[in-house]
Amino acid sequence: MRFAFLFAMLAVCSAMPAAAQSPTNRDLLAAAARGDVKALNAALTAGAGVDSADEQKQTALLLTVAGGHLEAFKALLARGASVNVQAANKDTPWLLAGALGRTTMLEAMLALPPERAPDLSLRNRFGGSALIPACERGHVETIALLIRRSKINVDQVNNLGWTCLLEIVILGNGGPRHVAATKLVLAAGANVNLADRDGVTPLAHAHKRGQSEIVRLLEAAKAR
Repeated sequence: MRFAFLFAMLAVCSAMPAAAQSPTNRDLLAAAARGDVKALNAALTAGAGVDSADEQKQTALLLTVAGGHLEAFKALLARGASVNVQAANKDTPWLLAGALGRTTMLEAMLALPPERAPDLSLRNRFGGSALIPACERGHVETIALLIRRSKINVDQVNNLGWTCLLEIVILGNGGPRHVAATKLVLAAGANVNLADRDGVTPLAHAHKRGQSEIVRLLEAAKAR
């Protein structure tokens, strides 16, 4: 009976989030969230796990991406933090950096050795890659980097039935950044006629939204 109780307690403890297990893990997460490199290194030296996570399964590295804390991000990466741990909402440091346009962070992740490289098969909560939300938000430098360096699929379709080109048109505003994003994905060979689930093409969406410059680009690319 006593052994059964002990085994049950061990199972509960192992299932608890890392943040609830150790004060040093909590210190690491707090330091990462505010970008405090000195406190972050102190927590790691004191024994915090580099991939410690909070109740939402957000690792310290993910928190530095969310806060845009580049130096703290680099410090964790140098200590071996994983770029592929998914939070409860499916975010990873790699996926979130794409969505937020953290180009320098993406460059650092792309420079990692193969065994630590970003896993391009992982998807966010909408079933998309790092490229799709970058296109939606018009993060031009990020889009250029992802296309040039990551071999990412420009025609990947997310759970909404949208490609990066469809997201540029449907969720963008047709302004300079989204025009530049359109040029980049077209140059990368995006299929201009991949329609949404209702059969509506990027060109039809662009016409409907009065995105005249994007219409011109799509028509020049033989869109229908």
